[in-house]
Amino acid sequence: MNLKRLPSSLAALSLLAAVTASSFAAEPFDDKFRQLEELLPTPTSVRTASGAPGHAYWQQRADYKLRATLDEANRSVTGAGTITYYNNSPDTLNYLWIQLDQNMFRADSDNRNISTIPSRDAWRTGADGKGGMQFDAARFLFASRDFDGGFKIKSVKDADGRPLKHVINKTMMRIDLPQPMKPGTRVSFSMEWSFNVPETKVLGRRMGFERFDKEDRNDLFEIAQWFPRMAAYYDVAGWQNKQYLGDGEFTLEFGDYDVELTVPSDHIVAATGVLQNPNDVLTAAQRDRLKQARTATKPVVIVTQAEAEAAEKARANTTKTWRFKAANVRDFAWATSRKFIWDAQGFKKGSTDVLAMSYYPKEGNPLWEKYSTQAIIHTIDSYNKYSFDYPYPVAISVNGPVGGMEYPMISFNGGRPTKDKKTGELTYSKATKYGLISVIIHEVGHNYFPMIVNSDERQWTWMDEGINSFMQFLAEQSWEENYPSKRGEARAIVDYMRSKNQVPIMTNSESVLQRGNNAYGKPATALNVLRETVLGRELFDFAFREYAQRWKFKRPTPADFFRTMEDASGTDLDWFWRGWFYTTDAVDVSVDGITEYQISSKDPEIEKKWKKAQHDAEPISITDQRNKGTLARRVDAHPELKDFYNEHDDFTVTNRDRNKYNEAVDGLEDWEKALLKEGKHLYLVDFSNLGGLVTPLVLEIQLASGKKYIERVPAEVWRYSPKKITKLIITDEPMVSLTQDPYLETADIDVSNNSWPRKVNPSRLELFKTQSEQGDMMKDFNMPLKKTGDKEKAAQ
Repeated sequence: MNLKRLPSSLAALSLLAAVTASSFAAEPFDDKFRQLEELLPTPTSVRTASGAPGHAYWQQRADYKLRATLDEANRSVTGAGTITYYNNSPDTLNYLWIQLDQNMFRADSDNRNISTIPSRDAWRTGADGKGGMQFDAARFLFASRDFDGGFKIKSVKDADGRPLKHVINKTMMRIDLPQPMKPGTRVSFSMEWSFNVPETKVLGRRMGFERFDKEDRNDLFEIAQWFPRMAAYYDVAGWQNKQYLGDGEFTLEFGDYDVELTVPSDHIVAATGVLQNPNDVLTAAQRDRLKQARTATKPVVIVTQAEAEAAEKARANTTKTWRFKAANVRDFAWATSRKFIWDAQGFKKGSTDVLAMSYYPKEGNPLWEKYSTQAIIHTIDSYNKYSFDYPYPVAISVNGPVGGMEYPMISFNGGRPTKDKKTGELTYSKATKYGLISVIIHEVGHNYFPMIVNSDERQWTWMDEGINSFMQFLAEQSWEENYPSKRGEARAIVDYMRSKNQVPIMTNSESVLQRGNNAYGKPATALNVLRETVLGRELFDFAFREYAQRWKFKRPTPADFFRTMEDASGTDLDWFWRGWFYTTDAVDVSVDGITEYQISSKDPEIEKKWKKAQHDAEPISITDQRNKGTLARRVDAHPELKDFYNEHDDFTVTNRDRNKYNEAVDGLEDWEKALLKEGKHLYLVDFSNLGGLVTPLVLEIQLASGKKYIERVPAEVWRYSPKKITKLIITDEPMVSLTQDPYLETADIDVSNNSWPRKVNPSRLELFKTQSEQGDMMKDFNMPLKKTGDKEKAAQ
């Protein structure tokens, strides 16, 4: 550090403040703190400036009475039903829009026509460096051309059975109303349809069937987007009629559902809502177990593995109809298979009274029977703390071909043990275990966002995935200490923040480049930074809970979230939303240098002693080193040439110095005299914002005594100069080092420039690579110890 002495006390401090504020005034001004209102929509009586629903808030409603039959042999579904649509808007509607999301599986769909292969370079080299296309990608392209997918609409009729004019536009259908629909009215119409169920692992996308040809030739079905659904109509967007291309998910209206599902009689069905006819579809023993589960302290098995395996072998050729009802939900999904084992446990806390249930094939054990239902209950218990009490009567986790997908009260989750090729035993790795717990937390957590806080997923993926990933992180941390969370911690997003392949978080769902990082990881990290570093937990948690409470069973927009968080926390966060959500800037703060200043006491006894110490600490010049003892001096040969100045150096205190000091002290106020005696150490620290994203400074300061402390500086320190600033730091004793962001809490992408003096960042040169499977400790523990000869042979 450079060490300098300030000539006086108050004058020096005033000068210092002026220098700090104006050092970089000549830089072009980029206002990182300008009002966000220039980007946000104008508040209205529907959506207020505080971020709350206004007194004129409205939203539409749709009730469904549906029935469907699964043709297991042909892997198809035939359905029919009635929709009652309520126009709660102030607008007159001449037509209705319906979502036909199954149509993305049509061979002529936009989803198929816009699909591309990798760049030419990637095509030449391939994922394995050998060129060509990965098998899964090739299989998808070929299978999608042959699969006869999409809805086949048989009829659309009004309440009197008369055909309604309708036009199908890819994944959307317009129904032209015979009479305009006035505000405050409702209309009912019926439809009949059918579709072929896609194979999930081939065609993918959130639903489908899984085949078990090698084992038992039974299928497992996870059915969603299975009926024509009302498109959303709301104040900000009108009809939300963006085509379903696969990434932008769903925007739906709340309503009540009455659903009948006809499946093979040996199937077990999991679905949104509450089973209405258990006497018709369950055995007496299964009904009794289900009753016990409601008050049990651990999961109770409703359908045992033995019962499931017996059903797999018998394969009934008759059918049963399962009936479910669900109130105030925005969608309905179901799963069915004779392979299902089913367990359940009740959870009651506050106003939450829920039956947590898991459905999984034998291939899911021993992992699923141990963790699935427990993870459901943990999710609800955790999410309730930060948002609102879970309001629905059931919460379900189903193991099947869909890796992770959410619907009201039910979620589809992947993750299974693997069979050891030598022993045939099922084992699971650490990654599989925590991957399963995490995906269940995430997908069950989606009941809160967006199944209840009903954001527009077709437009803004981050509003459900990002917010939910943040909540998932909180739930994971309360599962166990050192939980291996993959998203949420600031340090986990820095690689993405360094990359050039970014788009802002505020990008439409279908245009996001890296969905996982952009829509899940970065917003989750942003909210964690906001909670831990910017606002603090108390302010953040209050504001976040206020957002969830304000908008449960309503449809918020990004502006509503931003405004509510500011309104309820009492903090201007425009800079934060702008930087993290509207740009691809990154946090990269460099500590450029530190200059030390000490306030001059003006006491000549002290000051000249200090100056002498500084002089003595300077290195002896090479000239003086070589002259010493070798160069003859004239004054040494002629002592008569020496006088007063030879006997006293520049550091000698004279009476003139003392008199000047006394005169100066006599003119000071008492508080000024006290300041001179304190002996404070002043440091000017230069910072550069290399990444563009303004951030609070988190400074770890170490003093000469070894004491360390943290000084937190709000992001507004950058308000006058967002590129370079100089910060004054005052300490009681000498400072020996300073580190910015010592806990890696701001997502700084380059920590090599975060310390002064600079620190050497340790790294490891990897000379050997292992080909063995990582993380499967069960297999590692059970592996027999090899003899020395075997080890030597293996080493060769």
